Amino acid sequence: MRYARVSVGGRAVWGRVGVRDIELLSDSPIDTAGERGERGPDVIATLPRATAVWLPPVVPPVFYAVGMNYARHIAHAGAATPDRPEVGYRANNALIGHGSAIVKPVEVEGRFEAEPELVAVIGRTVRYATQEEAHKSVFGWTIGNDVSARTWQHQDRTFWRSKNSDTFKPMGPWIETDVDALAQTTALRVNGEVRAEFATGDMVFDPFDHIVEISRHLTLHPGDVLWMGAESACRIEPGDLVDIEISGIGVLSNSVVLEGNRA
Repeated sequence: MRYARVSVGGRAVWGRVGVRDIELLSDSPIDTAGERGERGPDVIATLPRATAVWLPPVVPPVFYAVGMNYARHIAHAGAATPDRPEVGYRANNALIGHGSAIVKPVEVEGRFEAEPELVAVIGRTVRYATQEEAHKSVFGWTIGNDVSARTWQHQDRTFWRSKNSDTFKPMGPWIETDVDALAQTTALRVNGEVRAEFATGDMVFDPFDHIVEISRHLTLHPGDVLWMGAESACRIEPGDLVDIEISGIGVLSNSVVLEGNRA
Protein backbone atom coordinates (compact mmCIF):
# COMPACT_ATOMS: atom_id res chain seq x y z
CA MET A 1 0.00 0.00 0.00
CA ARG A 2 1.18 3.52 -0.77
CA TYR A 3 0.19 6.45 1.44
CA ALA A 4 0.88 10.10 0.76
CA ARG A 5 0.02 13.60 1.92
CA VAL A 6 -1.29 15.97 -0.73
CA SER A 7 -2.46 19.57 -0.72
CA VAL A 8 -6.21 19.96 -1.31
CA GLY A 9 -7.53 23.51 -1.20
CA GLY A 10 -4.43 24.54 0.71
CA ARG A 11 -4.98 21.84 3.35
CA ALA A 12 -2.83 18.75 3.94
CA VAL A 13 -4.83 15.55 3.38
CA TRP A 14 -3.71 11.94 3.62
CA GLY A 15 -4.34 9.70 0.64
CA ARG A 16 -4.00 6.11 -0.54
CA VAL A 17 -2.20 6.18 -3.88
CA GLY A 18 -3.46 4.13 -6.80
CA VAL A 19 -2.37 3.87 -10.42
CA ARG A 20 -4.59 6.75 -11.63
CA ASP A 21 -6.29 8.18 -8.54
CA ILE A 22 -5.58 9.01 -4.93
CA GLU A 23 -8.25 8.03 -2.39
CA LEU A 24 -8.38 10.89 0.11
CA LEU A 25 -8.61 9.70 3.71
CA SER A 26 -10.31 11.01 6.83
CA ASP A 27 -7.25 10.56 9.03
CA SER A 28 -3.61 9.53 9.11
CA PRO A 29 -3.11 5.80 8.47
CA ILE A 30 -0.15 5.91 10.84
CA ASP A 31 -2.36 7.06 13.70
CA THR A 32 -4.67 4.07 13.15
CA ALA A 33 -1.86 1.52 12.75
CA GLY A 34 0.25 -0.43 15.20
CA GLU A 35 -0.78 -1.26 18.71
CA ARG A 36 -4.20 0.47 18.58
CA GLY A 37 -5.51 -2.28 16.31
CA GLU A 38 -8.19 -0.08 14.74
CA ARG A 39 -9.47 -0.21 11.19
CA GLY A 40 -8.00 2.26 8.78
CA PRO A 41 -9.35 5.73 8.04
CA ASP A 42 -12.38 6.23 5.78
CA VAL A 43 -12.19 7.29 2.14
CA ILE A 44 -13.77 10.73 1.81
CA ALA A 45 -13.08 11.61 -1.86
CA THR A 46 -10.82 10.85 -4.80
CA LEU A 47 -8.24 12.97 -6.60
CA PRO A 48 -6.68 12.32 -10.02
CA ARG A 49 -3.06 11.40 -9.36
CA ALA A 50 -1.89 13.56 -12.28
CA THR A 51 -3.20 16.70 -10.54
CA ALA A 52 -1.72 15.98 -7.10
CA VAL A 53 0.40 18.55 -5.27
CA TRP A 54 2.66 16.33 -3.20
CA LEU A 55 3.67 17.19 0.36
CA PRO A 56 6.27 15.42 2.50
CA PRO A 57 4.55 12.09 3.23
CA VAL A 58 4.86 12.67 6.96
CA VAL A 59 5.88 15.54 9.22
CA PRO A 60 7.85 13.68 11.88
CA PRO A 61 7.65 14.34 15.61
CA VAL A 62 11.40 13.59 15.58
CA PHE A 63 13.61 13.58 12.49
CA TYR A 64 16.51 11.14 12.97
CA ALA A 65 19.38 10.84 10.49
CA VAL A 66 22.17 8.29 10.16
CA GLY A 67 25.59 9.21 8.81
CA MET A 68 28.58 7.16 7.63
CA ASN A 69 26.52 4.01 7.17
CA TYR A 70 27.97 2.69 3.88
CA ALA A 71 31.54 1.42 3.47
CA ARG A 72 32.24 3.49 0.34
CA HIS A 73 31.09 6.70 2.00
CA ILE A 74 33.22 5.96 5.05
CA ALA A 75 36.29 5.27 2.90
CA HIS A 76 35.76 8.43 0.83
CA ALA A 77 35.55 10.52 4.00
CA GLY A 78 38.60 8.82 5.53
CA ALA A 79 36.53 8.06 8.62
CA ALA A 80 36.55 5.08 10.95
CA THR A 81 33.85 2.44 10.56
CA PRO A 82 31.34 2.89 13.38
CA ASP A 83 31.24 0.13 15.98
CA ARG A 84 27.62 0.78 16.98
CA PRO A 85 24.55 2.49 15.54
CA GLU A 86 24.33 6.23 16.19
CA VAL A 87 22.03 8.97 14.92
CA GLY A 88 21.88 12.71 14.51
CA TYR A 89 18.92 15.03 13.99
CA ARG A 90 17.52 17.15 11.19
CA ALA A 91 14.93 19.95 11.14
CA ASN A 92 11.37 19.73 9.80
CA ASN A 93 11.61 23.20 8.24
CA ALA A 94 13.96 21.66 5.63
CA LEU A 95 11.32 19.20 4.38
CA ILE A 96 9.68 19.53 0.97
CA GLY A 97 7.67 17.07 -1.09
CA HIS A 98 8.04 15.42 -4.46
CA GLY A 99 7.92 18.01 -7.24
CA SER A 100 8.89 21.00 -5.10
CA ALA A 101 12.08 22.92 -5.79
CA ILE A 102 15.35 22.68 -3.89
CA VAL A 103 16.46 26.29 -3.38
CA LYS A 104 20.20 26.99 -3.40
CA PRO A 105 20.87 30.07 -1.23
CA VAL A 106 22.66 32.85 -3.09
CA GLU A 107 25.56 32.92 -0.62
CA VAL A 108 26.35 29.19 -0.92
CA GLU A 109 29.74 28.62 -2.53
CA GLY A 110 31.58 25.41 -3.25
CA ARG A 111 30.04 21.97 -3.32
CA PHE A 112 26.25 21.79 -3.18
CA GLU A 113 25.38 18.10 -3.12
CA ALA A 114 22.57 15.54 -3.08
CA GLU A 115 22.62 12.17 -1.31
CA PRO A 116 19.99 9.47 -1.94
CA GLU A 117 18.64 7.83 1.22
CA LEU A 118 16.19 5.17 2.32
CA VAL A 119 13.82 6.46 5.01
CA ALA A 120 12.07 4.29 7.61
CA VAL A 121 8.76 5.63 8.96
CA ILE A 122 7.94 4.48 12.48
CA GLY A 123 4.39 3.22 13.04
CA ARG A 124 4.18 2.49 16.76
CA THR A 125 5.60 3.58 20.11
CA VAL A 126 8.86 1.75 20.80
CA ARG A 127 11.08 1.55 23.87
CA TYR A 128 13.70 -1.14 24.60
CA ALA A 129 12.90 -2.89 21.31
CA THR A 130 14.05 -6.36 20.41
CA GLN A 131 15.01 -7.07 16.79
CA GLU A 132 11.54 -8.57 16.24
CA GLU A 133 9.84 -5.53 17.75
CA ALA A 134 12.06 -3.23 15.67
CA HIS A 135 10.87 -4.93 12.47
CA LYS A 136 7.23 -4.62 13.56
CA SER A 137 7.66 -0.95 14.46
CA VAL A 138 8.27 0.21 10.86
CA PHE A 139 5.06 1.40 9.22
CA GLY A 140 6.67 1.76 5.80
CA TRP A 141 9.43 3.24 3.68
CA THR A 142 9.99 6.40 1.70
CA ILE A 143 12.85 8.22 -0.05
CA GLY A 144 14.96 11.15 1.10
CA ASN A 145 17.42 13.51 -0.56
CA ASP A 146 20.01 14.77 1.92
CA VAL A 147 21.03 18.09 0.33
CA SER A 148 24.15 19.65 1.82
CA ALA A 149 26.12 22.88 1.45
CA ARG A 150 29.61 21.53 2.13
CA THR A 151 31.38 24.85 2.73
CA TRP A 152 28.90 25.67 5.47
CA GLN A 153 29.27 22.12 6.82
CA HIS A 154 33.02 22.69 7.26
CA GLN A 155 32.71 26.25 8.54
CA ASP A 156 30.11 25.67 11.25
CA ARG A 157 30.30 23.75 14.51
CA THR A 158 26.99 22.00 13.72
CA PHE A 159 24.90 21.13 10.65
CA TRP A 160 22.38 23.87 11.51
CA ARG A 161 22.42 25.51 8.06
CA SER A 162 24.49 23.16 5.90
CA LYS A 163 21.87 20.41 6.10
CA ASN A 164 18.84 22.10 7.66
CA SER A 165 18.21 25.17 5.53
CA ASP A 166 14.75 25.47 3.99
CA THR A 167 14.14 22.96 1.14
CA PHE A 168 17.32 20.93 1.89
CA LYS A 169 15.41 17.74 2.75
CA PRO A 170 13.10 16.54 -0.04
CA MET A 171 11.15 13.43 1.04
CA GLY A 172 8.55 11.32 -0.76
CA PRO A 173 6.66 10.84 -2.90
CA TRP A 174 4.80 8.40 -0.64
CA ILE A 175 5.20 5.75 2.06
CA GLU A 176 5.32 2.21 0.69
CA THR A 177 4.19 -0.36 3.28
CA ASP A 178 4.66 -3.57 1.28
CA VAL A 179 8.30 -3.86 0.23
CA ASP A 180 11.50 -5.53 1.41
CA ALA A 181 13.35 -2.22 1.44
CA LEU A 182 16.78 -3.69 2.11
CA ALA A 183 16.59 -5.89 -1.00
CA GLN A 184 16.25 -2.92 -3.37
CA THR A 185 18.58 -0.73 -5.46
CA THR A 186 19.04 3.00 -4.95
CA ALA A 187 19.86 5.24 -7.92
CA LEU A 188 20.53 8.97 -8.19
CA ARG A 189 20.05 10.68 -11.55
CA VAL A 190 20.77 14.28 -12.49
CA ASN A 191 19.10 15.44 -15.70
CA GLY A 192 18.51 11.78 -16.55
CA GLU A 193 22.16 10.76 -16.10
CA VAL A 194 22.93 8.15 -13.44
CA ARG A 195 25.39 9.64 -10.94
CA ALA A 196 25.15 6.99 -8.23
CA GLU A 197 23.76 3.48 -7.90
CA PHE A 198 24.13 1.02 -5.04
CA ALA A 199 22.47 -1.81 -3.14
CA THR A 200 20.12 -0.14 -0.68
CA GLY A 201 20.66 -2.73 2.05
CA ASP A 202 24.48 -2.74 1.90
CA MET A 203 24.67 -0.82 5.20
CA VAL A 204 27.02 -1.09 8.16
CA PHE A 205 23.98 -1.14 10.47
CA ASP A 206 20.46 -1.57 9.12
CA PRO A 207 17.33 0.34 10.24
CA PHE A 208 16.38 -2.33 12.75
CA ASP A 209 19.81 -2.23 14.41
CA HIS A 210 19.34 1.52 14.78
CA ILE A 211 15.82 1.18 16.18
CA VAL A 212 17.05 -1.31 18.80
CA GLU A 213 19.90 1.02 19.81
CA ILE A 214 17.88 4.24 19.73
CA SER A 215 15.07 2.73 21.80
CA ARG A 216 17.50 1.80 24.58
CA HIS A 217 17.71 5.52 25.34
CA LEU A 218 14.87 7.32 23.54
CA THR A 219 11.22 6.54 22.93
CA LEU A 220 10.32 6.31 19.24
CA HIS A 221 6.83 7.50 18.32
CA PRO A 222 4.47 6.96 15.36
CA GLY A 223 5.50 9.24 12.52
CA ASP A 224 9.16 9.54 13.52
CA VAL A 225 11.49 9.07 10.55
CA LEU A 226 14.94 7.54 10.32
CA TRP A 227 17.05 8.50 7.28
CA MET A 228 19.59 5.75 6.64
CA GLY A 229 22.51 7.47 4.92
CA ALA A 230 23.93 7.09 1.41
CA GLU A 231 26.82 5.34 -0.27
CA SER A 232 27.84 8.43 -2.24
CA ALA A 233 26.88 12.00 -3.10
CA CYS A 234 26.95 14.10 -6.26
CA ARG A 235 27.11 17.78 -7.04
CA ILE A 236 23.94 19.59 -8.11
CA GLU A 237 23.35 23.10 -9.45
CA PRO A 238 20.42 25.40 -10.29
CA GLY A 239 18.73 24.19 -13.45
CA ASP A 240 19.23 20.51 -12.59
CA LEU A 241 16.47 17.93 -12.16
CA VAL A 242 17.35 15.44 -9.43
CA ASP A 243 15.65 12.03 -9.40
CA ILE A 244 16.18 9.50 -6.64
CA GLU A 245 14.75 6.06 -7.28
CA ILE A 246 14.58 3.17 -4.87
CA SER A 247 13.23 0.12 -6.66
CA GLY A 248 10.02 -1.16 -5.11
CA ILE A 249 9.29 2.24 -3.56
CA GLY A 250 9.23 4.92 -6.27
CA VAL A 251 10.95 8.03 -7.57
CA LEU A 252 11.48 11.29 -5.69
CA SER A 253 11.98 14.13 -8.18
CA ASN A 254 12.93 17.75 -7.45
CA SER A 255 14.31 20.60 -9.52
CA VAL A 256 17.08 22.89 -8.26
CA VAL A 257 16.68 26.68 -8.42
CA LEU A 258 18.74 29.62 -7.28
CA GLU A 259 17.30 31.70 -4.48
CA GLY A 260 15.74 34.96 -5.67
CA ASN A 261 16.57 38.40 -4.39
CA ARG A 262 15.98 38.91 -0.70
CA ALA A 263 13.97 41.84 0.59
